[in-house]
Amino acid sequence: MSWNPFSRHALSKKSVVSKTAEKELEREVKRLEELDEASRKLYKDMKRCVEANNALSKVEHKIVQDLSISGLNQQEDEFRFHIEEWSHALDSLERYRMEMNSNAQRTVVEPMKKFCSIFPNLQSAIKKREQSLQEYNRCQVKVNKYQDRERTGQNVVKLDMSRKALEVARDEFLMHDTALKQDLPKLYEGRIDYFESCLEALIKSQVSYNSETFKIYSNVFSQLSNNTNWTLEECKEHNKKLLTEIKGLSLTVDN
Repeated sequence: MSWNPFSRHALSKKSVVSKTAEKELEREVKRLEELDEASRKLYKDMKRCVEANNALSKVEHKIVQDLSISGLNQQEDEFRFHIEEWSHALDSLERYRMEMNSNAQRTVVEPMKKFCSIFPNLQSAIKKREQSLQEYNRCQVKVNKYQDRERTGQNVVKLDMSRKALEVARDEFLMHDTALKQDLPKLYEGRIDYFESCLEALIKSQVSYNSETFKIYSNVFSQLSNNTNWTLEECKEHNKKLLTEIKGLSLTVDN
């Protein structure tokens, strides 16, 4: 269903709504159309974010599992200890990760899904307004037609009936038109409060998760570093040096 139906009809000279008012409502509908699109993107992106968190957890556990069954893990006690500590860290983080994903689902995904469900109703309301305006224009054409005819008894009766139908159509249109003019701006302005509360809850959850992640991995790192207190750059240089030495072995040199 098209969001914006305004271009499909032309207003008559005696239309129940002015061109200025029609343009103003058209702008409101355009803003709601953009809000609908942005809301759906946020909903889909947040779902992908939750899925990505789950995928990351699975990959980390798979890496630890592969290292645990490797020959190096069976032969080196210190290496096995480090892998076990990493595994314990992942198990500890799993609870916080599940909590963060649950919060993301409750505070963003589900609220955004409910918010997006509003827009089909708005589209329906806009369509009803459009239909009632078209009906008013048709009734106005009939009134004009019988006004221009000879005032015979039959034509007078038809003119009277047409005027009554026009009045009914006018009231029907004004009901839909007034409701939209009142509700569309309220909905658009209320989006900020709705989104902010959702995002605030999500950020709080992420702060909690990442704080725990930092604590747990800092503890694992302190055990892996063997009290060397190396910086990240120093670790890189150390590994680079070791790799150079390995490449220098006669077994690794290309003949």
